[in-house]
Amino acid sequence: MDARFTITNMAIEMGAKAGIIEPDGVTTRYLNLVSSNRKVRDLKSDKDANYSEVLEYDVSKIVPQIAKPHTVDNVTSIDRLKDVRIDEAFIGTCTNGRMEDLEIAASILKNRRVHKYVKLIIAPASRAIFAKAIEKGIISEFIKAGACVVSPGCGPCVGTHNGVPSKGENVISTANRNFKGRMGNPDAFIYLASPATVAASGIEGKITDPAKYLKPRRR
Repeated sequence: MDARFTITNMAIEMGAKAGIIEPDGVTTRYLNLVSSNRKVRDLKSDKDANYSEVLEYDVSKIVPQIAKPHTVDNVTSIDRLKDVRIDEAFIGTCTNGRMEDLEIAASILKNRRVHKYVKLIIAPASRAIFAKAIEKGIISEFIKAGACVVSPGCGPCVGTHNGVPSKGENVISTANRNFKGRMGNPDAFIYLASPATVAASGIEGKITDPAKYLKPRRR
């Protein structure tokens, strides 16, 4: 559900008027509607609905994407940016600071360390998520990896505190905007990516495909 929130909320960035994901069992469990089969069916598209265009994508063939400075639609595949060094990595905000996002980042950072020249900043999306992450030991994993955990909320995303980049610095962020000055300094460069990509990049000190960190590791 966390990923669905991000997709539907940010669909407008691709020119959509709205983003809708058809309800299913996952939706039902999330809403805790025990006897909601009828309600879920009522929210499905009509069987005889007509569409002006239908586009289908095989997401298994899509490599991680990065939005380059200074617009959200300046997108390219991660393999074209693998040598871009970073100074700051930021995971959080309303876009990608939910439990699922923190869990993914923590799984990559577990038993690893943030690159010595990188500031990795974690900002849970809310106080409730922050508290739950503490209970699950996720915050502890971030701290052991060398990350800095800051107050829940916008923070670095809008350049108000805890992570304003210096002049000329490259930032890789899970936030939803990367225009000039967004994080408090118009002379910084902001790249937008997923929590997995940001965590992997924080470890290596450069924009990194997280694929190798997501594979099961031998104990």
